[in-house]
Amino acid sequence: MLKKIIHTDNAKTTILIRMIVGAVFLSEGIQKFLFPAIRGAGRFEKIGLPSPEFLGNLVGGFEIVCGVMILLGLFTRLASIPLIIIMLVAFATTKSAVYIEKGFWELLHGSRTDWAMLLGCIFLLIKGGGYWSVDKILMKNGR
Repeated sequence: MLKKIIHTDNAKTTILIRMIVGAVFLSEGIQKFLFPAIRGAGRFEKIGLPSPEFLGNLVGGFEIVCGVMILLGLFTRLASIPLIIIMLVAFATTKSAVYIEKGFWELLHGSRTDWAMLLGCIFLLIKGGGYWSVDKILMKNGR
């Protein structure tokens, strides 16, 4: 099971996707704690999610931990799963209202970063951490 989680290929360019995805999620997670009224609990309350303080901290914590794991390439596939869920929930809770109120093109414009993060996470779920990752080191040592 561990071998399936850490398995990756020799692609050296995967680090680019890892750096983008990991840095954005790490930054967003930190901001949920630095600016809870606009990025964390306050935002979650505004969009009508239950237990906004708990969820703000939970999501922020996952974004920080998984963002760091992705930056390191440590259990990359596993770390991408909660982030995919976070992005899907973000789409469902924030972008449907944009579509209804402002239309398709505003939805596409307002969700470009969300799409990039979602697709980056899906890429990492499929490919793993790549050549320059802790996963690759663990894979080599596990032979």
